[in-house]
Amino acid sequence: MFNQILEELNSSIVAHGGLKVEVESRFKEYYSTKKDTVIRSFLWDVPGFRRWRVTRMDAGDKLQVLNSVAYPNYSNDYPILGIDLLWFGKKGKLVAVLDFQPLIQNDYYFKRYFEGLKALKENYPEFYSNKPMNLYDSKKYFSPWVLFYIGDGNNFNYSLTEVVLDFLDKYWSLQLINDQNNRKLSSLEVNKLQVDYDHYNAEIDPAHGLFKSYFGKQWADDFIQYFLFPQCHN
Repeated sequence: MFNQILEELNSSIVAHGGLKVEVESRFKEYYSTKKDTVIRSFLWDVPGFRRWRVTRMDAGDKLQVLNSVAYPNYSNDYPILGIDLLWFGKKGKLVAVLDFQPLIQNDYYFKRYFEGLKALKENYPEFYSNKPMNLYDSKKYFSPWVLFYIGDGNNFNYSLTEVVLDFLDKYWSLQLINDQNNRKLSSLEVNKLQVDYDHYNAEIDPAHGLFKSYFGKQWADDFIQYFLFPQCHN
């Protein structure tokens, strides 16, 4: 379901100078005990970013997952990129969350970094879902313009790939905002806020239960703490 999006995402990263980083073998590729589900993960070294990770889970018609999170360098107070896509094939149900995840909830910060995302959301009215985001506090690490969809994944007048590529273009454009004199946050503050982000998500991420059901508790615990959110140990 998400193979094309994964290819386009990786191509976009490469086009912006990204180089693959070796992933620990147990996280690079791992199969469920029944061998009917596989999860693969990638790390990228990208100019301007401290860490960029991508995960693709394939459970056939039961479930397809694509997740990516990008942390800018501490010298930049850009929001964190977040992409989370889930496809329940038998039900034809799509859950999609795409956001510039803000380090702080602040009007100046929003005006500086979120005009592109705000404009993008106007183009995709289907991504205005008012359904709750389960365990997450939507006012903590989500912006007011998060693209959030839950429902029939076959009802769009455009492809999901198109939405993701438009979203990526808006995020890359943040690198044009390079006036360091008008930064809201110092490098030390960005460091702390990114650590806080990992602590929060390692504790609350609902994907932990999903991973545990497919791959076992020990692997799921390690994947959350050492690959997805490694700064939770700081």
